[in-house]
Amino acid sequence: MPIKPFSHHWILIEQNPTIMSGEQQYYKILMFPWLAHGHISPFTELAKRLIRRNFHVFLCSTPVNLEPFRKSMNEPSLKFVELHLSSTELPKKFHTTKNLPTHLMQTLKAAFDESKENFRNILKTFKPDILIYDFLQPWAPQVASEEGISSVVLLPCGAACFSFIAHYSIHPEMEFPFESLRFPETERENSEIIQAIINSAESKERFLRCFEMSSASFILINSSNPIEATYISYLSELVKKEVVPVGFLIQEPVQKSDDSTFLDWLSKKNTKSVVYVSFGSEYFLTKNEIEEVALGLEISGVSFIWVVRFPVGEKMNLDEALPQGFRKRVGDRGMIVEGWAPQAKILRHSSVGWFLSHCGWNSILEAISCRVPVITMPMQLDQPMNSRLVAELGIGIEIRRDGKKYTRGEIARVIKKVVVGEVGKEMERNVDKLSNEVRGNCDVEMNAAVKRLVQLAKG
Repeated sequence: MPIKPFSHHWILIEQNPTIMSGEQQYYKILMFPWLAHGHISPFTELAKRLIRRNFHVFLCSTPVNLEPFRKSMNEPSLKFVELHLSSTELPKKFHTTKNLPTHLMQTLKAAFDESKENFRNILKTFKPDILIYDFLQPWAPQVASEEGISSVVLLPCGAACFSFIAHYSIHPEMEFPFESLRFPETERENSEIIQAIINSAESKERFLRCFEMSSASFILINSSNPIEATYISYLSELVKKEVVPVGFLIQEPVQKSDDSTFLDWLSKKNTKSVVYVSFGSEYFLTKNEIEEVALGLEISGVSFIWVVRFPVGEKMNLDEALPQGFRKRVGDRGMIVEGWAPQAKILRHSSVGWFLSHCGWNSILEAISCRVPVITMPMQLDQPMNSRLVAELGIGIEIRRDGKKYTRGEIARVIKKVVVGEVGKEMERNVDKLSNEVRGNCDVEMNAAVKRLVQLAKG
């Protein structure tokens, strides 16, 4: 398959592993995230920060994943490299987890693994000094080692989640040492990650190999010591490598013409009176879950912006999905939109007081950065662990399931409890303090990570 490594104005000196400019030495880094937007986004943010510190960075993914970043990013120094998957079973539009039908996930993972030799060709073409890769592809650092290239893993999610997984992968017979992240049997049954690490030897081995195959003595993580110092330390102990936080890798909001629709609506609301509701880009509520969330919001009496998403090809429109008469009953108290909203800008608005979230890691980091406490409804993957961390930090509260289901009554009860109660005010104070600590630590953590990368590049 053809490789499209360079834009027309990019000149690369191939003879040397580094590029010299006066006394400054520039190192080349190839970034290789898993095929999910929630993974590519933090890799991209790290790339921007490394570019500002005199690294040359290439971001490698499938064309369908790179396209939106090419359109939205104003970062000419970041170069995009296309990885073409070997498999012909999947249409190219499904070479990403975004809008991928659930039954095709294993097919995508297999196609990704089978593209190892295509990836080797990319390494041979670019000859980076360092490969920064994701935790789902242990074959990537193996190929890098075979080509004489140093490698380090970047964990795009939190240390609480990864220490939990690593603990049960290494010590399945022992109870997790942190009580706040222990799950009763009923909740374990609902967690995809917990079931995978308990029941699948293959999943455990694949996970641990991602650390073992790295040539670095350290691991990078999309987190910060003020929120996860204990878990960062425990993860380091488990995997026998120093875990180095790089700070919060979240995107700055991009200006779009239709932002005004949301911001004008918010400007008419009282300070901290609005709950922003979103379940991320890769989880789609069932019709029953949509109904329970809708009626929970209605019963709560609060103002809200709710972003509702459907899988591509889903034959359902918004009015069909919502309870009959719901829009009319809530009136201007609620703004319901399909597909997309400028999340960071909404969270930064003074009228927004709470974030009702699925507890994806990027959303949690955005909430802390924007000083907005979280009402959590964890659905899958790392979200149950993230939700427990939010509660432990005192910046949010979880809506509990009734068996395996969320109910309108519990949704309404928790929303009212935090929006109008003293417990909510305490969480507001906590998130404000935590945001300041993270902000003050940002440059220190990033500079420490850069120092380790330079040492790795020098060999």
